[in-house]
Amino acid sequence: MKKYLIVSCLLASFSLLNSNCASSSSGKNPSVGYADSLNIGTKTNYADKKLITGADQVTEYLGYLKGKKVGILINQTSIIGNTPIVDSLVALGVNIVRIFGPEHGFRGTASNGDKVGDSVDPKTGISAISLYGKQKKPTKEQMADLDLMIFDLQDVGTRFYTYINTLGHVMEACAENNKEMLILDRPNPNGFLIDGPILEDHLHSGIGMYKIPISHGLTIAEFAQMINGEGWLPNKMQCKLKIIKVANYDHNATYVLPVMPSPNLNTQQAIMLYPDICLFEGTIISLGRGTYMPFTVLGAPLLKGKYKFSFTPQSIKGMSETPLHQNVECYGLDLRKYDISSLRKNKQLNLKWLIELYNAYPEKERFFDMSQSKQMGDINKLSGTENLKKQIIAGVSENEIRKSWEPGLSEYKTMRMKYLLYK
Repeated sequence: MKKYLIVSCLLASFSLLNSNCASSSSGKNPSVGYADSLNIGTKTNYADKKLITGADQVTEYLGYLKGKKVGILINQTSIIGNTPIVDSLVALGVNIVRIFGPEHGFRGTASNGDKVGDSVDPKTGISAISLYGKQKKPTKEQMADLDLMIFDLQDVGTRFYTYINTLGHVMEACAENNKEMLILDRPNPNGFLIDGPILEDHLHSGIGMYKIPISHGLTIAEFAQMINGEGWLPNKMQCKLKIIKVANYDHNATYVLPVMPSPNLNTQQAIMLYPDICLFEGTIISLGRGTYMPFTVLGAPLLKGKYKFSFTPQSIKGMSETPLHQNVECYGLDLRKYDISSLRKNKQLNLKWLIELYNAYPEKERFFDMSQSKQMGDINKLSGTENLKKQIIAGVSENEIRKSWEPGLSEYKTMRMKYLLYK
């Protein structure tokens, strides 16, 4: 009787949440209290579209989980309503045997690139296994006692955001061990954007596993179908998938995330600029790591006198402990108020900032020189091609750079159509 009351009350709260999302005349987001502290999640269009994530559709999958031993790949974005999904499912009687976490950890508090160790979730007592570090996928022993793997992560739609890599690794483990994966799908906030050079084979890395453009325009579930359909798992293995789609979603929908997907994507502005700004990880230009406005500002010390706007990167625990240009004032661009609706209108990556700051930088031979700092990445691996760096240095126009992405980009767009769940 007690378990029945818990189930009834929790499902009632989900029902109330979705009702509020659908009909609130004020447009207030149910997670506004938390979202306000992050400056995200307050402009979602749930009220207009009645958009409901896969996880929030509890009645669609709860019965399927009953009696099964479940593994779950999650982080802080994995919520039902405002509650972490693992807490909700445990309360509903689901037998979660093991938690797996991606980059930034199960609770999403680790800085970019940090190795996260295994632990025990203090709230539920369930063992939590890190899949970012030496271990990339669940082991045979960790899969042996599972009947099913749940995958519920909020992606942001780019090749260098590592959650699609984690998806592929876990699909591989499921296929090897004959286990099914249940994907609770979530919207792609950059789902409208399909652009960039296709990854070149020799630049395969931890920030580029698949032959896709920089911005792929798929949800996690659609990407999983592509991995299967294109035979991207070893030996063309197939992972058995069960998908709970996002209700009332399409790729042009405006989706404001209720929870930040990683420590340095802490505003909606940053999330929308991320496909463009992340390329600066391969340059001497700071993109705001070491501030509370990462991915929305750009600058470097040697740009003093050329730009009035400035910021000073500092060590921030949980975000960036040793940022590029730490404790040195950087001068450059403030994009915090940039009209991101123009990105949606143009449906193209913005290369103008990269070209502008390269042209403005006084020591051009050092602009892409990653030997200067461990905090600089490889621009070739980030862009997925050796051409972009050469083109920027040679002064090739943005239009000509885009032409060089063909025919690969158009071929990808055609291939992508086969795997769309949302037309």
